[in-house]
Amino acid sequence: MKTMKRNLEVRFYNKGYAAGIAGRSKDLCPSGYGSGRDSWLSGWRDGRTSAWEGLTGVSGIHRDPRIAS
Repeated sequence: MKTMKRNLEVRFYNKGYAAGIAGRSKDLCPSGYGSGRDSWLSGWRDGRTSAWEGLTGVSGIHRDPRIAS
């Protein structure tokens, strides 16, 4: 069964969250401008916040947008 493609902003957010949780720099944003960059940075900020609060791995599974949705 084929899966539906998700909205680009949701995909950018999820990628940004993954980069933030991994501790990567926000300079690695793949989008140079526009709503894609905004979504990626929003996800990155949420991911960094989760990492700083110690919500990584199993303890943060409820916050991960790729799993919780």
